[in-house]
Amino acid sequence: MPRLSEVIAALENLWPAERAESWDAVGTVVGDPGQEISRVLFAVDPVQETVDEAVKLGAGLLVTHHPLYLRGTTTVAASTFKGRVVHTLIRNDIALHVAHTNADTADPGVSDALAGALDLRVTGPLVPDASDPAGRRGLGRVCALDHPLTVRELAARAAERLPATAQGIRVAGDPEALVRTVAVSGGSGDSLFDHVRAAGVDAFLTADLRHHPVSEARARTPSLALLDAAHWATERPWCDLAAAQLDEISDRHGWDLRVHVSNTVTDPWTAHAASATTSNALGAPN
Repeated sequence: MPRLSEVIAALENLWPAERAESWDAVGTVVGDPGQEISRVLFAVDPVQETVDEAVKLGAGLLVTHHPLYLRGTTTVAASTFKGRVVHTLIRNDIALHVAHTNADTADPGVSDALAGALDLRVTGPLVPDASDPAGRRGLGRVCALDHPLTVRELAARAAERLPATAQGIRVAGDPEALVRTVAVSGGSGDSLFDHVRAAGVDAFLTADLRHHPVSEARARTPSLALLDAAHWATERPWCDLAAAQLDEISDRHGWDLRVHVSNTVTDPWTAHAASATTSNALGAPN
């Protein structure tokens, strides 16, 4: 049975902390390096629901994509919701480790998992990491389809393959336009429009798209279709990928770790009411 320090060393090898953005907060938040670990749970969000799931599972380590404390704090009092998370973790001997932007740009990383969930063939990073001589690391991925789909069909595939959310998939663009190449980026992606245009793709699938950036992107490149999924849904496939990577490491080292992926839906949106009349309706949200 490995100690926490050994498991963390393996995770840091997959997602080195130095590759995280300067503003990010990654690494181990809670945990005793000498603690023995037999079960690990992966989840997108370090919220009370996933911590309670880790407690029920008997996990000794919770690995999340999103940070618990992205900005500084002056308290971990249990009267605050983040403080209660910390108290629950420590009281139940559960460590917390975060891999955020260092997992976004990894090879393979968050956007590789997203592309895999949509059965897209990755051809390279959308924003290459200049420090990677192989040209495989970086933010987002440029992908190809094995055969063309309409925007409507691509949106339907995303709605079917990604975890169900109240939002479903929103589309900006001609639903009947053909798509042969797609850029994807797990999480918030409307800061990447310049890179998407430079890639010359037919469509861009990401999350958290806002009105003005989308309006301007469509005005500048009318042929570019935009698909907006829920933030949590675009990053949830990474948990399966990360769990498989740790499983392989565990087998190689003879650790016999039991690695799990959270099925708790932590997307904050809980319902969707469609407008009474819509043009080019793509169907009900997933």
